[in-house]
Amino acid sequence: MGEETEERQQESIPNPTPDRITAAQFLNWKRQKNADASAKKAEVARKRAEDIAAGIVQMNGRELFQHEPWVFDNSLY
Repeated sequence: MGEETEERQQESIPNPTPDRITAAQFLNWKRQKNADASAKKAEVARKRAEDIAAGIVQMNGRELFQHEPWVFDNSLY
């Protein structure tokens, strides 16, 4: 009797969580999300480098040090 009741309960419940994703689906989504984010970040960095080279935007201290390190040479004084 106990077995019949359990079988009926399992049969009457369709898929209790139809919206669940598998671990593989999640990892695939996460890889795609990270790839999109890194591509966007690289595009922004490339655009900024082009703008700096064209003189459109002002450089910050780190960028100035990378592009013109002679400005920070204290041996000239």
